[in-house]
Amino acid sequence: MKRIILALTVCVLFAGKIVADETTNVPPVLTLADAQKLALHNHPQIAAANYRARAAEEVVKETRSGYFPTANLYATAAGAGSDNTRIMAGGLNNPSVYDRAAGGLAVSQLITDFGHTANLTASSKFQAQAENQNVNTTREQVWLQVDTSYFGALEAQAVLHVAQQTFATRQLLLDQVAALATNKLRSELDVSFAQVALEEGRLLLQRAQNDADAAMASLSTALGYREFKQFQLVEQSLPVNPATNDVSEFIERALSQRPELLSLQDQRDAALRFAKSQRDARLPTVSAIGVAGDSPIHDDRLADNYAAGGVQLSLSLFAGGLYTARQHEAELKAQADAEMLRMAEDNVIRDVRIAWLNVNNALEQLRTTEQLVKHAAEAYDLAEARYKTGISSIVELSQAQLSLTSAQIANTNARYDVLIQEANLNYQIGALR
Repeated sequence: MKRIILALTVCVLFAGKIVADETTNVPPVLTLADAQKLALHNHPQIAAANYRARAAEEVVKETRSGYFPTANLYATAAGAGSDNTRIMAGGLNNPSVYDRAAGGLAVSQLITDFGHTANLTASSKFQAQAENQNVNTTREQVWLQVDTSYFGALEAQAVLHVAQQTFATRQLLLDQVAALATNKLRSELDVSFAQVALEEGRLLLQRAQNDADAAMASLSTALGYREFKQFQLVEQSLPVNPATNDVSEFIERALSQRPELLSLQDQRDAALRFAKSQRDARLPTVSAIGVAGDSPIHDDRLADNYAAGGVQLSLSLFAGGLYTARQHEAELKAQADAEMLRMAEDNVIRDVRIAWLNVNNALEQLRTTEQLVKHAAEAYDLAEARYKTGISSIVELSQAQLSLTSAQIANTNARYDVLIQEANLNYQIGALR
């Protein structure tokens, strides 16, 4: 009795270990929302866009620093060979050649440059906004890749399921025909046709399995993983309100909320403000300057310390046309940015229209393939009944099987094509977020 209890205990423990191992190897469940969140945190393209946006924000601080005072510490040690050094020609002149060791502080504060710094700061802010819109663009591009890969993986798995069912059906048909042929109720030719159909089903199953693995690999990359990941995907329902409205509504939404267009608008505005800053560079600059210091070691003819302050006006009188050329260059670039914005808007209108057409075409194909599957299933049932009663040949049954399989695969492709085209339309109008 004890041996029986011990054996049962070992079996239970062993079975529990097997169940635990199988549970551990089960791929994790991944919803579409979870996939988008994973890509948002893992994808290097989004990380790179975020870094560029942060760098653009630092440029705003760089240009805005012109409003604040600057302070510099100085230390100087000089030795003169003789008193006659004071009258030398060159870079060191009187009183720079007196013996001394001194240190001091110089402070400069911009009073006004008549809009030059203000326009530079505004230009850098628009550039930072453009980079933030580029982050949104990158995020939507990655999400579109995730959605497309997710639906593609679901589609590949559905086709694999169809292929498995087809292979199982043809295997059953071969077994039945072989049994009938053994009893001299069917010919060996029927067995040969059934074997051909089975091998064709095997080829279909092998292709479907490879496509399913490839689709999962694409999804893993879209999520930002370097290595291959296996997931249990959650089936997605078809859109409740398909895109059958007037396309003009989608075009208006795209023109107002596509992040690419918003980025180009900010870049155009940044170029305009930069052109104004180049124009203002020819205007005077007024600054307040103050210096103070001490000289613990110095020539007797120098004071122990010093302090001075004043207002400095700086105005460029002649620079060989440099500032005018810079202004014209910036203005021409701003005009070029405006034309690029107009071209991008035209392309967006085209892309939205095409995406809208594709969605409606996908819906029509889905309805057509549903009818195709219905009629193919009826034809297969009729062909199977005719073959069992000996009215038709196995060729007719094989053709009906092939037609049904093709119809099921076409219906599966059409169903997920609706989801993919819907995601693409949402991307084109800037509503994928």
